[in-house]
Amino acid sequence: MDHDDDVELVFRAPRSTPESRAGRPPEHRVEHRPGMVVERDVAVPVGSAGERVYVDVYRPDTDVPAAPLVSWSPYGKHNPAPIGVIYPASGVRPEHTGALTTFEAPDPEYWVPHGYAIVLADIPGTWYSEGRATYCSPQEARAFADLVEWAGTQPWSAGKVGLSGVSYLTVSQWRVAELDPPHLAAINPWEGWSDTYREVARHGGIPETSFWPYIWERWGASATEIEDLEAETAAHPWYDDFWESKSARLEAIRVPAFVVASWSDQGLHTRGTLEGFRRMSSPQKWLDVHGRKKWAYYYEPEQVERQRAFFDHFLLGRDTGIEDWPRVRVEVRRSYYDGGTRTAQQWPLEDVEYRRLHLRAGDGTLAWEPAGQEESVGYSALGSGLAPHRAAFEIRFDEPVELVGHITAALHVSTTEGDDLDVFVALFKLDAEGRQVGFPYYAQFEDGPVAVGWQRASHRELDEDRSTEYLPVLAHQRELPVDPGEVVRVDVEVWPSGTRFEAGERLLLVVQGSDVMRYPKPLTYARHEDTVNRGTHRVHTGGRYDSHLIVPVLPRDRPADPA
Repeated sequence: MDHDDDVELVFRAPRSTPESRAGRPPEHRVEHRPGMVVERDVAVPVGSAGERVYVDVYRPDTDVPAAPLVSWSPYGKHNPAPIGVIYPASGVRPEHTGALTTFEAPDPEYWVPHGYAIVLADIPGTWYSEGRATYCSPQEARAFADLVEWAGTQPWSAGKVGLSGVSYLTVSQWRVAELDPPHLAAINPWEGWSDTYREVARHGGIPETSFWPYIWERWGASATEIEDLEAETAAHPWYDDFWESKSARLEAIRVPAFVVASWSDQGLHTRGTLEGFRRMSSPQKWLDVHGRKKWAYYYEPEQVERQRAFFDHFLLGRDTGIEDWPRVRVEVRRSYYDGGTRTAQQWPLEDVEYRRLHLRAGDGTLAWEPAGQEESVGYSALGSGLAPHRAAFEIRFDEPVELVGHITAALHVSTTEGDDLDVFVALFKLDAEGRQVGFPYYAQFEDGPVAVGWQRASHRELDEDRSTEYLPVLAHQRELPVDPGEVVRVDVEVWPSGTRFEAGERLLLVVQGSDVMRYPKPLTYARHEDTVNRGTHRVHTGGRYDSHLIVPVLPRDRPADPA
């Protein structure tokens, strides 16, 4: 028996039904549109019990076999959901999607004329699909693998199957690709976490209290039962077999992959997408990292053409020139929607130099040279904003600097009260006059930081086998309390980013006891309101307490890449 089958899941009745969300009971039917056949509510048996999931298939109205592109979604295949309407600030232009486009999935009106069949599935236990809904689970992955095999063997199918879609539609790609179903020929993971505990549910050990509770309710329209993620999250505060079962086995993935990540999805998809590319074993893999809004980028015509070049090659055997693509292409941001391109052979970029910027509490600066004098700066543990609610450290660069990759904030901290503390960090770019340069953030916002990180001090123990020079990985196995006044080191993982600073521009580090980015409710983004903080926190620097940032610096003499 698979180890993950031993994990006990909790189920409950759904809080919303398909009918309450404008669903209609499945009824197989065929529609004809110009050049297109639409087959709705096709029942596909999956899993050992043969439970039926319902899919819609959009395919060319010809006798020529089509290449299947499959999207596996909890959001409802029946309901075209223009992202620009649901999220007006997402940047998705109306002309970039058609009337048949469903949430985070490819647009049939583009793909079908190019010889593709779009297969949209309601995952088991959601909407009217049979079974009980599980999320990011091995059971779900096996059902998805059965659908891949179904799509690859239909009379209308050319046989080689690809996967496409954003967010959850990517999370599920990692999981099914682990299983390597025979007809799976190419995947296009586009912004999707791969470690549910570290990247969504508990950032640095701190419970996420906004997006995670919201999203499991959004997934939960069902005519049967759904996995009770609320109860399970409360029952599993540490990284155990339950969370292991919801983490992708990335090293098992060998299928060709075009992976797209962004610097902007801090707190949701950035880390997991880049880890997916780094750790997957696929001999043929490409990475594109941008600094823009994820949904808008997915539907931009130029990016859709790149997706098609990839799938044309691996699903239809066409020479589209992708073998000449750089293996890694990243955008190095200058400001909002403005940046240059850098290429490389691997992620992290092979020519990055990891350097230390040392904190000085006395004057609030960052410097390349170590600080000899021991100093400290305090801030209110529950506040936010300017001093005394935060500690801030700044460097003015004397020459152009490009920071591209992972950053670690190695901080020595203490608290005056309690036995634990939550530490939040954010990096900002300031122009030569000291004004913040804002970037896209969490797919909707435009005043975001360079990058963010979080850590609960009692979770500070590292997983030594997985941690690297540039990426501290917390073990999340046991609680290490902090005595009042005790100084402890926390290695805060600051999520990856890519930013250029000109001479005279500045990097600002903010350390405080609550979320640095704040937006009014009900806007959804990563919030952490379940705090352990009390009293006053202090950041200790210099001497025995060499608090510092480890930053990824590209060589100054690196030749510029074409735009």
